[in-house]
Amino acid sequence: MDSFENSIDKYLAPILEYFAGQPWVQGLVILVATFVFASLISWVIFNIIKFLTSKTKSFVDDRLLAVARVPVYYSLLITGFSAAINQMPLSERITDYLIFGFKSVGVLVWMIGLIHFSKIILQQLAWGGDDKKIRLVQPQTLPLFDNLSKLIIVAAAVYFIFHIWGVDMTAWLASAGIVGIAVGFAAKDTWANLFSGVFILADTPYKIGDYVVLDQDQRGKVTHIGLRSTRLLTRDDVEVTVPNSIMGNSKVINQSGGPHPKFRIRVKVGVAYGTDIDEVEKILMDIAEKETFAVKHPAPRVRFRQFGASSLDFELLCWIENPELRGNALHRLNSAVYKAFNAANIEIPYAKQDLYIKELPKVDSD
Repeated sequence: MDSFENSIDKYLAPILEYFAGQPWVQGLVILVATFVFASLISWVIFNIIKFLTSKTKSFVDDRLLAVARVPVYYSLLITGFSAAINQMPLSERITDYLIFGFKSVGVLVWMIGLIHFSKIILQQLAWGGDDKKIRLVQPQTLPLFDNLSKLIIVAAAVYFIFHIWGVDMTAWLASAGIVGIAVGFAAKDTWANLFSGVFILADTPYKIGDYVVLDQDQRGKVTHIGLRSTRLLTRDDVEVTVPNSIMGNSKVINQSGGPHPKFRIRVKVGVAYGTDIDEVEKILMDIAEKETFAVKHPAPRVRFRQFGASSLDFELLCWIENPELRGNALHRLNSAVYKAFNAANIEIPYAKQDLYIKELPKVDSD
């Protein structure tokens, strides 16, 4: 900026010499020249850059160029205004106040421009490309990073404005550090939930609509993923709110994850020894193929698992469209297996106890 101010004085030297002894007129000349020069320079340079960016397929560079034009133009104006103020016969105090004010306005203009600039960059990082799993900035985390960038830019702008006006920031920074430490200790759980929420949104171990099991205990459908907590809706229609710090440090089983949302269910059944195992397998397969809940791909299957203590143990394995149907599908399959085995006279063993009476107690005739 100082070089631009020196350039103004250099190129306008002949005109300023013509109005020697008239500082107000010289200042006005510098103001008019600044308007013309800044408008011309910004128009030429930005139109050349705009012509080059129009050749690209992306619209991001066009948006960034449109944002950058305003602060660059006003920076040139503010520099010329400072040169004009220095030329005018004003008191040193008023001159300093006016120059400090112009510089402060310049900082505010750049602050607004950088906020728009960061928003465009973050949107491109969040929505651009296909591989979103390896990036921290995603559509879910975009509001967080947008607010964080605004906070940093505004804080930097405040610092530069204080520096322009000669305000000592040492005491302010020390106080802010002490307050930050106190707030950090007081809200450590909140910060833990916040950072866990950021990483959950970025890593996406689960998404809204997925069925998850938390530490083999709590099972439900994810209805909301926030920065502080995750909400699950259980099969009892009870909403459970789990802090993100717990979700981040727990073993979470995503039953809707994997290559597809289909879920495999197991129907375990035992038959008496001596039963025709081929017939058992055929009946179970017929049930799975007729059941409307069971999908055709992957195909259902039957497995003879083991020789139990009192039964031959089988498992009918079939897939359903999503984990939400698990309870109803098991009910229908179990009912169908029981009815089919009864119709085929296949015994399902169950635990029995035989009671032997060694002798009856003697009855006293008296």
